Amino acid sequence: MYLCDLKKQRIMKKFFSIGLFAIVLMAASNQVTAQSKYGYISTQELINSMPEYAKADTTVRQLQEALVQNLKDKEASLQASIDKFYKDSATLPSAVKEVKRTELQKMYQGLAGEEQRIQQQLTERQQGLMGPIYKKALDAIQVVAKENGYSYIFERESILVAPPGDNVLSLVAKKLNIKLPANASSNTGSATNPDAINPAPATKEPVKEPVKPKTKN
Repeated sequence: MYLCDLKKQRIMKKFFSIGLFAIVLMAASNQVTAQSKYGYISTQELINSMPEYAKADTTVRQLQEALVQNLKDKEASLQASIDKFYKDSATLPSAVKEVKRTELQKMYQGLAGEEQRIQQQLTERQQGLMGPIYKKALDAIQVVAKENGYSYIFERESILVAPPGDNVLSLVAKKLNIKLPANASSNTGSATNPDAINPAPATKEPVKEPVKPKTKN
């Protein structure tokens, strides 16, 4: 299910301005000190650990399943109408056949852009659900930066070379009162020279292209 895997990596970045996290997050004090303190965080890990995210993902999954099932029902209805036309064609007057052809063509045209409409609806729904979650995460990162004296906090997924610093994932999780999984990156020690994390591309469940009706004369 492609939106199931949206949850993990690609589409969340597409929906939301990843610049909020990919660029440097400055401490609220905005004071420059002689010795800057640096931190790093995987916002993807943080958001995946938030209970709001699991609820939002379930909502989007359910919407996707409903939309895809609705499309399949429409396709089945179109195919049944085409089959009936073929079956009755020999006995139908020419004027009636012309009307039937027009009806079938309209049904097909109505389905032709359905996949795109489904994707747009899912995208809009996910944006609406994920927006507040991203804002909550960003607000917590900014608070942690200010309270712990970090001049900058970098996004781990978007940086290859950086100065030594701390992984602040556990601090932000504590601020949000959420529990991180045992394999979270915060349990691996310092984030000095963090490795870039390259998410696997999301898989997409294909939505079948409706078959264009071929009518007989």
